[in-house]
Amino acid sequence: MPKKKTEHYVNNKELLEALIVYRAKVADSFREINGREPTKADRSQHWVGKPQITNYLGECFLKIATHLSYKPNFVNYMFRDDMISDGIENCVNYIGNFNPEKSTNPFAYFTQIIYYAFLRRIQREKKQLYIKHKSLERSLVFDELASHSEGESKGDQGAYINLHTPYMTDFVENFEKKEAEKKAARKTKKVNLEKFVEGDNDDSSTK
Repeated sequence: MPKKKTEHYVNNKELLEALIVYRAKVADSFREINGREPTKADRSQHWVGKPQITNYLGECFLKIATHLSYKPNFVNYMFRDDMISDGIENCVNYIGNFNPEKSTNPFAYFTQIIYYAFLRRIQREKKQLYIKHKSLERSLVFDELASHSEGESKGDQGAYINLHTPYMTDFVENFEKKEAEKKAARKTKKVNLEKFVEGDNDDSSTK
């Protein structure tokens, strides 16, 4: 019995054809308005009269983003809908950068765009969670100091809020560790650049 052919949720060939048609419409519109061929930068810009992407292209971006969001490394995030929205927005913004003369695999191209959009959203959300946690932590410390200064006993302070759960402790430690690594990498890069410039100046002065 012949093996049944797997149907992909987005047909790469049909997506490529739709992008070729859209790219041609964008070029025609730009030539009509500006009297010249559009550059890569022009295709990424928005101008009055620029053709909108088709419903089919929008549906493809939605399907790719939604399917990717169900991968094990993304599915458990509470802000998964925001990740999907970011992915679609990035696809729309960078659709002009896809060149069918250089690649015939738009599925992989837009999957990569969405993937990195997801990572950026996760990083933003983690930063916000860290900021909120630290703000609440400081707020509770101030409240505790104020209550002690007013002579309240521990029994009068109401329910105790434990911010240092194992999850949040690990989260804060990992976040601060990664931020420190980024800071150290930037510092090293700056020092190396300064050494390079100084060495270049020394070479020029000896000539």
